[in-house]
Amino acid sequence: MKLRVQNDRRDSKRALKLRESPTVMQPNPSERGVHEGNGLSLNLQPEFLTGTPVIAAAAAAAASNADSSEVRVSMNGASGDSNGGASSRRSRVSSHTHSHVHSHSHGQSRAQLHSNSEPELDPPDPDGDSGEPSASLTELRCLFRWIQKSLPFLVILCAKLVVQHVLGLAVGVGLLTTFLYVNKNIQTQVFLQDRHSKLRCIWLLVFLISSTLLLYYTFLPETLYFSLIFLSPTIEPLGFWEILWAVGITNFIIKFLFMGIKCLILLVPSALVTYRTQGRWLMLTEELGQVHQATAPVPLWFRYLVSYQESDGVSGLTTGVLLALFYLILKLLGLYNQRTSLLKTVRIFLAGEHTGSAATRAQCSEAGDACPICQGEYRDPRVLICQHVFCDKCIALWFTREKSCPLCRIVMTDKVYKWRDGATSPHLQIY
Repeated sequence: MKLRVQNDRRDSKRALKLRESPTVMQPNPSERGVHEGNGLSLNLQPEFLTGTPVIAAAAAAAASNADSSEVRVSMNGASGDSNGGASSRRSRVSSHTHSHVHSHSHGQSRAQLHSNSEPELDPPDPDGDSGEPSASLTELRCLFRWIQKSLPFLVILCAKLVVQHVLGLAVGVGLLTTFLYVNKNIQTQVFLQDRHSKLRCIWLLVFLISSTLLLYYTFLPETLYFSLIFLSPTIEPLGFWEILWAVGITNFIIKFLFMGIKCLILLVPSALVTYRTQGRWLMLTEELGQVHQATAPVPLWFRYLVSYQESDGVSGLTTGVLLALFYLILKLLGLYNQRTSLLKTVRIFLAGEHTGSAATRAQCSEAGDACPICQGEYRDPRVLICQHVFCDKCIALWFTREKSCPLCRIVMTDKVYKWRDGATSPHLQIY
């Protein structure tokens, strides 16, 4: 507001100077007769425009809107009244000049506001197709683009590897499918309890034996069966992939061996072995099988780590021996941790599970004369320490997955008898 008052005062002073200077505004003689009835047309001389910057800016703005280089100020009033005309001219020139200055200052403020608001706009996104590195391009996208560009070569390389190792891959797929098939069938037969099929168990046993013999006959020159008795097979050359392949085959064969023992346990008549005893035998068989799988690869890896080229000299032999010693230390630590599980299983096998005692007829009547698990009549009922009654086979099957009572969830044992259902661990022991 103060700035506007100062501008008004400055404009009034310039209007007084304009009045005192006769050379600043002069009427155009050629147009005096035309505009004599309507007002007065004046020309602003160049000397006045250059001497006053504000009016010069106003004149320049007016000149950009009109084709002529003159600024015409029309003043109404009588042509004969010189005093009234002069004062009217001054007031109209002042008001016209003030309007130009105000519009010019308003335009500058709008331009400044627009320039200040421009940086608040969001910067344009970088062009992703320009080929230049961008900060928004993550490493994962770079890797995906590299794989996408290299996909044809990777397909060709994989095809070449498949052709070179087609026999080994076929053997691996066959062993895996055989394991999955037999393992599923053994669990099914254990779940059926007294209703399991003896004929199916015989078929599974024959299938495992024939698959093992066919494999060893196919690779008879390599003597892969030496790995079962902790000896090194005659594989030449002894490279990393050859050792890995031999260890994998040996692991599957050991699984087949102990799965065959489980089939023999299922073939024992129910009159000679109870369901709980059968479960303990299955548990012990699986634990011993895992120990055998953990120790069988030791000769193969030890031989691979110790071996060295003659060009390596003493340093190569020393490095190989140190690596083999580190491997043996790690293997012994792993076996020590596995010893705890084996000892618990042996203790349960010898002493039996302490998961309850035989239930009396009164306890069965109080429980409702129906097993909460199978919803049928009690068969060989057993009462837990929490006084809940279940069938012996039902609660034994329950403890293959849980350690607590099915009803009150009180912990009954410190170990889950997870191998009692006849399952075999799918873990591939390769070291």
